[in-house]
Amino acid sequence: MRDIAERLLDAAHAAGATYADARVVERTTQSVTVKNGQVNNVIQFEDAGSGVRVLVDGAWGFCGTQRTDADGLETAARLAVRIARASARTSVAPVRLAPVPSVTATYTTPVITDPFAVSLDRKIQLLLAADAAMDVPGVTTRIGALGAVRHRQLFASSEGSRIEQTIIETGGGLDATATGDGEVQTRSFPNSFGRQQLTAGWEVIEEMDLAGNGREIAEEAVALLEADLCPAGRMTVILDATQAALQVHESCGHPTELDRVLGFEAAYAGTSFLMPEMLGSFRYGSEHVTISADATSPRGLGTFAYDDEGVAAQRTLLIDQGLFTGYLTSRETAAQFDALSGGTVRAESWNRLPLIRMTNINLEPGQSTLEEMIAGTEHGVYLQTNRSWSIDDRRLNFQFGTQAGWEIRDGRRVRLVRNPLYSGSTPEFWNSCDAVGGPAEWRMYGVINCGKGQPGQVMHVGHGAAPCRFQNVAVRPA
Repeated sequence: MRDIAERLLDAAHAAGATYADARVVERTTQSVTVKNGQVNNVIQFEDAGSGVRVLVDGAWGFCGTQRTDADGLETAARLAVRIARASARTSVAPVRLAPVPSVTATYTTPVITDPFAVSLDRKIQLLLAADAAMDVPGVTTRIGALGAVRHRQLFASSEGSRIEQTIIETGGGLDATATGDGEVQTRSFPNSFGRQQLTAGWEVIEEMDLAGNGREIAEEAVALLEADLCPAGRMTVILDATQAALQVHESCGHPTELDRVLGFEAAYAGTSFLMPEMLGSFRYGSEHVTISADATSPRGLGTFAYDDEGVAAQRTLLIDQGLFTGYLTSRETAAQFDALSGGTVRAESWNRLPLIRMTNINLEPGQSTLEEMIAGTEHGVYLQTNRSWSIDDRRLNFQFGTQAGWEIRDGRRVRLVRNPLYSGSTPEFWNSCDAVGGPAEWRMYGVINCGKGQPGQVMHVGHGAAPCRFQNVAVRPA
C-alpha cells in the first residue's frame, strides 16, 4: 500500500500538482441471508484499488485505478493532473484548503470477535433459529440477514500525512411479512429494512438476540393485518429511537452538509435551507434538541480516527439546545469561512472522489423516559420502525411512514394501529419537541444506504438517538 501511494504522489508532483493525496483501499464484504427456512445466498466480495486527487491551477482532478504496476499508477496520476488543468479553465475561484497538521498514524476498529473469524455454519445456524422463531401462522415471508465489512485504507498526502486505518463493521436483522385480505404488513428487528450495523465485531450480533426477538415481530406483523387504521388529525407524536435516528438523518444531517449549502451538491437529493447567515442565530429546534456530529462515538458507522483528507475525528455541535451552531465541513468549504475542517470527508471506495458525508449525527440524550412520555400524553401515537420517507430538495417539508403505531389515550397505549404517516416542516417539527429519552434508552443505529454525489456513492453513517416526543404534529393513515 505504501509503495503504491508514494508512486502516485511522486507522479502527480512530477506532472505539476501543487497538492496531491492518495488513498489505497482493500475492502471485503460478506453477507448471509436465510429466507423461509432456506439459505438464500452467501456472498463474499473483495475489491481493491487506489485513487489520486490533485490540485492544479486551483482546481481539482481525480483518477482511480486498479492497476498496481508503475506504468499504470503513473498514468492515473498524470490523468488526474490533466483533468485538474481542464477543470481550471472553467473554475469560478481557486480552491483553498484549510490547514491540517501532517500525521503518521494507525487505527483499527475495536472488536472483541472478528466477524470474519466466525464460521459460516455458525452464522447460518443462528439465522435458521431466528427464522424458526418467526414461523407463526399468517407470516408468509421470513428473512434473516447477517453482514460484515472490512475496509483497510492507507491515506497519504503531499503534505506529509501517512495514515493507515482498518474499519470493521458487523450487522444483521430480521423481517417478518404477513399477508391477508389484500393487506401486507412487515415488522423488522432491530432496525428497518432488515439491517442494523455498527463498527464492532460479532459481539453485536450476540447482543441482538435475533432468535429471541423473532416471534414477537412476527406476531405483531400478523396483528397489524387486522389492526385499525391510524387515527388522523393533529396530535402528540412519540418516535421510537430507530425512527428518531432516520428523522435526524434526513432533516438534520443532510441540511447541515456545507457543500449542499454552497451549491457544490445539488442534483442528487437537493440542496439545503440552512444559509450561512442563519449560523448562530436560527432557532432550529426547542431547548431539548442538541445534535452533534461525532466521529468518535463508539460503534458508530461514522466512527474513524481520520477522515479522507487526513483530518482527525472530532465532535462538532450542529444544534446546541435548539440553536443552529455548525455545519459538516471539508478543508475546502471550511476555508471559505476561514475555519478548520470538521473532518467529515469520506469516499465510498477507491474509485470515488471524497465528499462531505455525515459521520455520526446524534440526537444527544435528554432526561425523560419513554414511559414518562406516554404517561404525559393525553392523545397521540407512538410510532415504531421506519417504513417510508420523503423530503423535499431543501430538506424542509417531509413525510414519514412507520411500520407500526400505538394510539395513546390518557397516558396509556390503547390499541395497535396500522399504516401511520406523519408530516411537517423541519424547523416547526423540531421546535415542537418537548422531551428526549435519557442515556438508558439512547442507542446507536446504522444507516447503510445514504446516497450522495454523481457518480453516486452509498455511504455508511451512524445516528445515536432515543425516543422523543413532539406536539401538534399532522398524522394520518397511509
